[in-house]
Amino acid sequence: MKPIAVVRRTSARHLLAAGLVTSLALATGCTKSEDDSDNKPSASQQDDAGQVVASPAAGSGPTCTIDAYGGQKLDLKGATVGFSQSEKEANPFRIAETASIKAEAKKRGIKLLTANAQSQFSKQISDVQDLIAKGANLLVIAPLNSDGWEPVLRTAAAKHIPIVTIDRKINATACKDYVSFIGSDFVEQGKRAADQMIEATGGKGEVAILLGAAGNNVTTERTKGFEDRIKEKAPGLKIVFKQTGDFAREKGQSVTENLIQSKPGITGIYAENDEMGIGAVNALKGAGKKPGDVKIVTVDGTRNAVQQIVDGWISGVIESNPRFGPLAFQTLDTFTKGDKVSQDIVIKDSSYSKSNAQSDLNKAY
Repeated sequence: MKPIAVVRRTSARHLLAAGLVTSLALATGCTKSEDDSDNKPSASQQDDAGQVVASPAAGSGPTCTIDAYGGQKLDLKGATVGFSQSEKEANPFRIAETASIKAEAKKRGIKLLTANAQSQFSKQISDVQDLIAKGANLLVIAPLNSDGWEPVLRTAAAKHIPIVTIDRKINATACKDYVSFIGSDFVEQGKRAADQMIEATGGKGEVAILLGAAGNNVTTERTKGFEDRIKEKAPGLKIVFKQTGDFAREKGQSVTENLIQSKPGITGIYAENDEMGIGAVNALKGAGKKPGDVKIVTVDGTRNAVQQIVDGWISGVIESNPRFGPLAFQTLDTFTKGDKVSQDIVIKDSSYSKSNAQSDLNKAY
């Protein structure tokens, strides 16, 4: 496998896991969200937070080449890349993800066409069709849903347009319908979140899950990992409530408000992204709860959520690194030159807890 990743917290173990992965400089920072504080990370601090390939190691796992895919070699510098963002950029994850893609395209001097589906799947399908019509030779897609991509895949196949998906998978065949998926191990994220919940609660009590949006592999796999680990390691910790919060802060708050009424003795809340977790914090504050009364564990790694650890409201955050730009474009570059790329490029995610939240706050996005 030859994709090149940005190296964060470089170690021999990381280099071994990444195989031929070498360092790229990431010159991007997060766009400021409406409730970010003024102590925004500096460029050098953001450079520290790029993606590292965790798995598979070089040479292992299914790979894809442009010959096997049915495309033609081209110079990435002369290509037009279309990027389809799935959700409105009120979520810090999406802000950072789009900023990273734009920054890397600019750094490489590549023409980039962008579209935002505003959390509407029908719009995302038409967005991608439009990107193709406007001349995109390559596509980077952050899918809203995993199913329903057949119209796009047919059009892209007819024009031999390579597709790389980031942060969520589509239910299709790698190296036929798309080239590679780049993202986190979401089952592992759920397991690590469960470990933090077990530590925070002592492995006993009642836990609620704020589910992500239905219809994508992130929600399914983060739920599975969490439930499997709780069952394995903490049978005294009972999951007594599950309801979708659609990965949205407002929905996470309203669901938690109902949870407090129906389950007043709830011990912990597992929010499958930070925005829902912050919504849960707002609901607990509104109910007169104090920091730590209900243990909260979330997934993403936004600055707002990590700050809540410092403030005592959240017990732990599992990172899901959104800075896909360098790795996505290097994957496309490697592929379009005719070299092999992995069909599944899994990145290594960090985590935040009381022990490192304050010191690592500026590494969050």
